[in-house]
Amino acid sequence: MQLNNKTVVVTGAARGLGRAYCEALAAEGSNVVAADIRDTKETVEAVASTGGKAIGVHLDVTEMASCEAMARSAIEAFGQIDSLINNAALYGDISGGRFDQISDEQWNNVMNVNIKGIWQCCKACVPELRAAGGGTIINISSLAATYGMPYALDYAMSKAAVIGITRSLARELGRDWIRVNSVAPSAVLTEGTEGFMGEKREKTLAVIAGNQSLGVNLEPKDMVGTIIFLVSDASRFITGQTIMVDGGTTLL
Repeated sequence: MQLNNKTVVVTGAARGLGRAYCEALAAEGSNVVAADIRDTKETVEAVASTGGKAIGVHLDVTEMASCEAMARSAIEAFGQIDSLINNAALYGDISGGRFDQISDEQWNNVMNVNIKGIWQCCKACVPELRAAGGGTIINISSLAATYGMPYALDYAMSKAAVIGITRSLARELGRDWIRVNSVAPSAVLTEGTEGFMGEKREKTLAVIAGNQSLGVNLEPKDMVGTIIFLVSDASRFITGQTIMVDGGTTLL
């Protein structure tokens, strides 16, 4: 197994991509800390059902005390933290609309979760990564940040900030041998995508797939290989990068 005994914290782990990451990482031998503001019981049970090791932790990424408690729980359960996957984000629970119709409340909530939440989880976990002699941070960005996403300026802006966080932390933490990368997927077939797109889901997904070189919408299973690679030592000299997993929409 590529990730034997590495302890990986996954935020936003109750469903969708976060749950898929947890299951795939555990299958590769990781100890998984499934953290979410939602109940992670089903994720933990899914990991355990295949012989993997996981704990569930309640996490509100907008509260620093909650982030610190999450890190302590990881250390108490597994002794160290080797990787942090900042996956938690507001997406399915927000309303799309023209930029001048976004409410102040929604704007602030998106920035608090999608940007401040990453900053706070990093503050909580980086001391433990240093103590472990290094590790990896993977921040989940989005095609919205690089291609542009109309009627979702708050979301697109927050995901662009994720790339900025990634590049800056990669330079700052490199001397600690902490690698920081981001992954930017196209729309993935998850509960969040269904919630965000609503009744326009089928039409929107068809347009997105039509803009891809590989004309099929992504599923969670299409994301996990990149995550495993970035957590593993196979990517030991990759940092500060944003990897597009978008079916060939953005060609860098």
